[in-house]
Amino acid sequence: MEDKKLKKGSKFLSYVLRHKPDEIGLELDAQGWALVSDLIVLTKDRKPQLTRKLIEEIVAGCEKQRFTLNDSGNKIRANQGHSIEVDLELAPQEPPEVLYHGTASRYLGEILSKGLVKRNRHHVHLTKDKSTASNVGQRHGKVVILKVDALGMYNSGYSFYVSKNGVWLTDEVPVEFMEVM
Repeated sequence: MEDKKLKKGSKFLSYVLRHKPDEIGLELDAQGWALVSDLIVLTKDRKPQLTRKLIEEIVAGCEKQRFTLNDSGNKIRANQGHSIEVDLELAPQEPPEVLYHGTASRYLGEILSKGLVKRNRHHVHLTKDKSTASNVGQRHGKVVILKVDALGMYNSGYSFYVSKNGVWLTDEVPVEFMEVM
């Protein structure tokens, strides 16, 4: 399968599974699962037209592991990043001592005054390694890496979760728990 078709299909899946399922008439259950068969039928006359093969290739080939198929392969959901209400059934976990967040330098002033906030998403996304944080931040401009005292937050009562693809999630990161690298 050509990379362009996979990329376009992946972006489309992110859009409908994380933000706008109603745009194509897709129904998600409370945990964010959609029937693969519904996606195929609802995109029959659209671009990109999703097939079972394309969906499986997108899930298998996505290095960021954005999607999960259930054990029987008949349902799919996004692993995190939703702006719509879903319950990903994540259990609170103790984070590592330090986590990182990549952002664009143009957002730094607001972040240093308000902290990291989830805005229209369910959580703030953090990672265990600086290179991933850098890659994420580069998408939005000149990158700045924030070092987060995750264990300090946890010990102060903040909750952390880990999505299926290894992204650490929390509701907010107050200014006192971060430093600019």
